[in-house]
Amino acid sequence: MSSEPFERFVLTFGEAMGMLVAQSPGPLDSVEHFQRRLAGADNNVAIGLARLGFRVSWLSRVGRDSMGEYIRRTLTAEGIDDRYIVTDPAHSTGLVFKERAENGADPRVEYFRRGSAASHLSTVDADAVDFASLDHLHVTGITPALSESALALTRRLMERARANGATISFDPNLRPTLWSSEALMRDTLNELAGLADWVLPGLAEGERLTGADTPETIADFYLERGASAVIIKLGPEGSYYRGRLDGKLESLSVAGQPVERVIDTVGAGDGFAVGAISALLEGLPPARALARGNLIGAQAVQVVGDMEGLPSRATLETLESNNHSIA
Repeated sequence: MSSEPFERFVLTFGEAMGMLVAQSPGPLDSVEHFQRRLAGADNNVAIGLARLGFRVSWLSRVGRDSMGEYIRRTLTAEGIDDRYIVTDPAHSTGLVFKERAENGADPRVEYFRRGSAASHLSTVDADAVDFASLDHLHVTGITPALSESALALTRRLMERARANGATISFDPNLRPTLWSSEALMRDTLNELAGLADWVLPGLAEGERLTGADTPETIADFYLERGASAVIIKLGPEGSYYRGRLDGKLESLSVAGQPVERVIDTVGAGDGFAVGAISALLEGLPPARALARGNLIGAQAVQVVGDMEGLPSRATLETLESNNHSIA
């Protein structure tokens, strides 16, 4: 595997959707004009890491339709390798409508994804992956919720990545409406987290999945199941790390970044993941990973769209050099 951080090969996978964002506030049924964007947690992370200079591939299925072509074109324009994107002539690309929320509120979204091309992902899609050159796999809890075959693919990719020595990050990204029961969601996602090196839940997600009620006890739940580090997103308060470093258990917190005005909260967690994962892949210490995650997450909420606020490497270097809280 590659030794230079920016030469590292990263793979993400899942469902991208065409997104229509309301151009004015108010209920979606009253909005006349929408702007086309791209939605999808795993491809947000792919875009963020590619902008920071990593070699990134994204694995998925899209329909043979205008939204599928838009997704492929948008990702390749970001420098993402599209060799693992399959065009499915029998199923359509998913679609999501998002309202324009005000005053920092979470926007309402409506999904049209049932039976989408991405829901037909299966273990067959893993056959083409070059695991021998893979350095890191990023996994979200959304893909295994799409279908039984997508869950099987998730397990296959994580098992093959681990067998080939790649590191694995796992962000639960809870989508309860995609699961048939709370228990199935909890048990499945906790099982998958046990296959990862770095687990990145939000605080509320961690409480829901583990039954624990503090960052420390949530982290210990996943450390006992095999994770080497757990990074918990605390929202505006910042983030928390607990993990094994040089054989010792280390815990620390880093305060959040101030944001003058929140425009769109969707994508904040993905921005945090980009920051934390990129820093860890570069060999930076946990405190720097948390600080970068907080910084990029704060950038994400200040613009409309899920990934528009993700910085380039040059922009990130400027932001970090101007931020005195980042050592």
